[in-house]
Amino acid sequence: MKHDIIVCGAGIVGMATALGLARAGVKDVMLLGPAPKSLPLDRNTFHPRVYAISGASEKFLSGLGVWPLMNTERITRVEAMEIKGDAFGALYLRAWQAAQSSLTWIVESGEIERVLQQALKVYGLEWVEDTIEAFDNGRGHTAEGRDLEANLWVAADGARSTLRELAGLKYDESSYDAVGVVGHLTTEFAHQASAFQWFRPEGVLGILPMPDTDDGHQVSMVWSLKTAYADTLIAMSPERQREGLSESLGKATRGRLGRMTLRSQLHGFPLTLASSPMIGDKVALVGDAAHRVHPLAGQGLNLGLGDAQELVKAVTQREPFLSAGDLTVLRRYRRSRAQAILEMRIVTDGLKRLFDQTVPPLPWLRNAGMSLVDRVPVIKRLLIEAASRSA
Repeated sequence: MKHDIIVCGAGIVGMATALGLARAGVKDVMLLGPAPKSLPLDRNTFHPRVYAISGASEKFLSGLGVWPLMNTERITRVEAMEIKGDAFGALYLRAWQAAQSSLTWIVESGEIERVLQQALKVYGLEWVEDTIEAFDNGRGHTAEGRDLEANLWVAADGARSTLRELAGLKYDESSYDAVGVVGHLTTEFAHQASAFQWFRPEGVLGILPMPDTDDGHQVSMVWSLKTAYADTLIAMSPERQREGLSESLGKATRGRLGRMTLRSQLHGFPLTLASSPMIGDKVALVGDAAHRVHPLAGQGLNLGLGDAQELVKAVTQREPFLSAGDLTVLRRYRRSRAQAILEMRIVTDGLKRLFDQTVPPLPWLRNAGMSLVDRVPVIKRLLIEAASRSA
């Protein structure tokens, strides 16, 4: 079975890549991978993973025709962000400071997956729920016995990418010895369309606004905790988790949102820093298969969607005599992503390591620097504009 392009991996980035190619007029695209399982949800039940969607990603998803399909009652606009250092440092960002209506949007992973699946069905794109098992020089063999060939294979199958490994592409990965612990909380006070972040000795704590439920005001927590502590927390009984988290969060947030009560199951994912060459022989990597950064800026999915957008552009704007998997085309794709990925890697890893340092006078300097930035409107505007462009 010969195809022009096969996208391996049916997560958000894989589906967005396949849909982008189809909408751009590429006729022979196959999506290879198990479909995400939809969960029956009501107004009081939410998917465990949520994402902060940047302005650039919102524009891309709108161009794919899927942003308007999402349920607006499950999307939360972020109009402000409060960032607190580990001492006196504080930075307050407001969308209006850069003449914008929003800093970002908080959306459930399942809601994005739902609308992408709908759009792919409308386009009639071939979707085979199978997995790659062997690969060599543009030819692959699947677990269910299919022999496939394509001019270009796109590895969108996550950090543990099978296609990347089969293609022999290097993946430099280092562990932060930390776990991102996520869960939804009911808060005493309303979030008022604000996101919050605290740099704490035990790890970076992020609180994202979400729609209210019958229980009250709701937020989503992402707390980067040392692996041993995170594993212990996740292994606790639900009752002990609720009690322990309410106390820990109250101290960490200094009561900013009042009492905070766990209302969902806790989940954890290991935090790593990873990079790759992005391309190989008839192979392009996108999303977590290509790179991973620390989640303190919440830009992992935005980087992946940026990969999808630029790969679609490189493939569809190539010269007629070049195939989709030609090395010239793939190098253009890699160049288009190099700066954005490097900048995000430097910023997230740099901030993480900066706040890990306890040797004087670094703690005072980093908090003083944060407070200084808060008093310079032009820098704050540039930060907001840069975050909006992140992809």
